[in-house]
Amino acid sequence: MEPAIAVTARCEIRAVIRFLNAKKLPPIEIHRQLTEIYGEACISVQHVRKWCREFSGGRTDIHDEPRSGRPSVSDDVVAKIERLLQENRRATLQELAEKVPEVSEKTIDNILTEKLGYRKVCARWVPHMLSETHKENRVKCAREFLQQCAENTEEFLDSIVTGN
Repeated sequence: MEPAIAVTARCEIRAVIRFLNAKKLPPIEIHRQLTEIYGEACISVQHVRKWCREFSGGRTDIHDEPRSGRPSVSDDVVAKIERLLQENRRATLQELAEKVPEVSEKTIDNILTEKLGYRKVCARWVPHMLSETHKENRVKCAREFLQQCAENTEEFLDSIVTGN
């Protein structure tokens, strides 16, 4: 399997393979030249051989062919789930799945945890990483707390309820 190379770099490498293959160079020599220019991690000898067979067999396109696979979730669905979550932080996966029938509960869970970065804490969905807005709200609350404490320290401290 090819290492993670940018699509444009992959196409560029395939174009070089196609050119050198047309000059009748053997795959091992093509690989040697590729690693000399692009480095060791660019493409394996097996892939050079595969592409040489493809181009010798009549293929001319250096781009990947479209292939089927698991469809990705649209940004509209992600935005809809995020909006529903903003309305009700205590929403369950089942409730969200009922409101967004185009995706499964498992997909909703993946969207919440992986794409949006939420996690369930005390039956509430909260962001795993604080956004700038959340950080600003925390600073604002802390300043208000300090201001109230400075104005009437004794009464303010007596009004704080603590528990074990």
